[in-house]
Amino acid sequence: MIRLIIVDDHPIVRDGLRGILGTDDFEVVGEAADGPEALAVALRTAPDVVLLDLRMPGMSGAEVIRRLREQQPGVHVLVLTTFDDDADVLPAIEEGATGYLLKDTPRDELRRAVHAASRGETVLSPTVAGILTRKAREAREPEPRTLSPRELEVLRLIARGATNREVAGKLFITEATVKTHLLHVYGKLAVNDRAAAVAAAYDLGLLDRQR
Repeated sequence: MIRLIIVDDHPIVRDGLRGILGTDDFEVVGEAADGPEALAVALRTAPDVVLLDLRMPGMSGAEVIRRLREQQPGVHVLVLTTFDDDADVLPAIEEGATGYLLKDTPRDELRRAVHAASRGETVLSPTVAGILTRKAREAREPEPRTLSPRELEVLRLIARGATNREVAGKLFITEATVKTHLLHVYGKLAVNDRAAAVAAAYDLGLLDRQR
């Protein structure tokens, strides 16, 4: 028997979920209409799973998850909401939600998800899984290395064989400024000298794009 509470600010939604989950496998031990009430009900009933909507009055969903996890580390939070954008998904997962489903989830799938969540297994709707996969891929990819227009002007002249003095004369800047631009270029391209900077810029297509 899995003990759970249903947290949603719409009574009709809570009634529907109670009907879906009121079977021999589950015991709905409490309901709540907002975050503070959810915390109080969870503390009183010690559920295995909290079925949680995200956007409710009184407290953000991510804050509810964080505080639930703090007050009852063993509880599993399964988000059930209509919102699937980054601003909702990522904070909920980061605060420790065990799963994240949308409200169009079929009832049999919802029951299976509650079972899985009670075991601590991650359950994600396809949309949410796609968001997390994209974020993980972006985290692995290095940030694009871009140069300012002035840095590109300096590097383009260096690539043509100009000295610092010649670059300064052509751009009407001081040699010290040229050196400063080059130091910035070296840092951005992770190189140590002029030749390596030019080679890296060609490899990255930075010079080609600015011709």
